[in-house]
Amino acid sequence: MPHDNHNSPNDESSDLPDEMTLRVKSLETILTKKGLIDPKTLDEIIDFYSNKVGPQNGAYVVAKSWTDDKFRTQILKDPDKVLKELGFFGRQGEHVVVLENTTEVHNLVVCTLCSCYPWPLLGLPPSWYKSDEYRSRSVREPREVLREFGFNIPDEQSIKVWDSTAEIRYLVLPMRPEGTHGMSLEELSSLVTRDSMIGAGNPISPGRTDE
Repeated sequence: MPHDNHNSPNDESSDLPDEMTLRVKSLETILTKKGLIDPKTLDEIIDFYSNKVGPQNGAYVVAKSWTDDKFRTQILKDPDKVLKELGFFGRQGEHVVVLENTTEVHNLVVCTLCSCYPWPLLGLPPSWYKSDEYRSRSVREPREVLREFGFNIPDEQSIKVWDSTAEIRYLVLPMRPEGTHGMSLEELSSLVTRDSMIGAGNPISPGRTDE
């Protein structure tokens, strides 16, 4: 299954299969002719979530959770309140649940019906998140799917799969990498990958940029 571990949502969110590209383009043409959408407005929305939001909002939340126990407790208990105060709320970001990874449990997010995703935190979803294969197999065989991504979960660590919906979206709070003591909030944020906040990867380890 195609996969990447980059922070930018641009690397895959627009890299759709040829058939999907044709379908999207055809639908956009029909809706434009009917006057139901404005291509310019649509481009502006895509640009906003791709380049101005991206995954950096979510990365900030994760990094702050690593460094501030009070904040972590609040974001786990009442994420909507905290996210509203931060301004990370709105379209496709209503009713977010934050899931904390531990040495015992690893959380993986999928949307089995479509591609519900917390845009205000992570930007636009990558193409693999929207694929039929990921949506179906992640529920049946999550460990194997992650293994194909190059992400091996220890046998002693269970995997819990969460199905995102139009009512509830999820943000995974990955475990803090070792060797990050003393790093600033900005430095820690740079280690948090988009995939790690879906549960499909790990944060970047200090000194490495290929995760």
